[in-house]
Amino acid sequence: METTPSTSSRYSYEDYKVTADWLLSHTGQRPEVAIICGSGLGGLAQLLDNKDIFPYQDIPHFPQTTVEGHEGQLVFGTLEGRQCVCMQGRFHTYEGYDLYKVTYPVRVFSLLGVKTLMVTNAAGGLNSSFSVGDIMLIKDHINLPGLVGQNPLCGPNDDRFGVRFPCMSDAYDRDLIALAKQTAEEQGCGGFLRQGVYCMVSGPSFESTAEGRALKNLGADAVGMSTALEVVVARHCGLRVLGLSLITNMVVTDYDSKHKANHTEVLETTHMRTRDLQRLVRNIVAKI
Repeated sequence: METTPSTSSRYSYEDYKVTADWLLSHTGQRPEVAIICGSGLGGLAQLLDNKDIFPYQDIPHFPQTTVEGHEGQLVFGTLEGRQCVCMQGRFHTYEGYDLYKVTYPVRVFSLLGVKTLMVTNAAGGLNSSFSVGDIMLIKDHINLPGLVGQNPLCGPNDDRFGVRFPCMSDAYDRDLIALAKQTAEEQGCGGFLRQGVYCMVSGPSFESTAEGRALKNLGADAVGMSTALEVVVARHCGLRVLGLSLITNMVVTDYDSKHKANHTEVLETTHMRTRDLQRLVRNIVAKI
């Protein structure tokens, strides 16, 4: 049921409102928290009680996800008594979608009344002190596409969503990071909880050895193919953001290494750590 937006590449405020109004008319739930699930992490939606499920193809203007490990549906429900909406499957520029489709759901969430966005992703580790299976709290990001002009806020600004020049030095909410640290310690995850800088690249190819070295020198601790664009739009809308990266592989930065990154490894690692991440998300939501 995806309908054509008012322009070929950008959406209008009315387009977002059509989607939000359609969802509000089909569920009585009014979410305060939205969760975007990364590769292999769609099981987070199974935490919700009293679920209302909407396949993306049924939602006006919604794109379709094409990546293994992304189911492609919005799940509304309650988690620890708090109403949430969970996005099982996100959109990526490497699927052929433009920046506005990739970030489309975030503005819809803001019109639904969401105040807090939790973004999760599978990422490659660059920090040599990290291990596969670690969970990294994102303290900041390097938005490489944005630095070269691929920013979802380019074009006319709609003041109904946010200001023309939003600040990104506080993109990841420090109070939520502190809450997540405390929660992880309480549930025994402190031993594999890390904190660092996430770098977004466009993909879909994994990084070359030289690229991995360059990103490490830039100050990135982990690298992935999503998240930063969604966070930029979320902050433009005034949402609080908490980001969690599951380190599913280590990026090759040694020319003598025989290891090769692959998507199967990513999905296997997410399966290994899913239960810990789900419990962490549940306990964080309970305390927000």
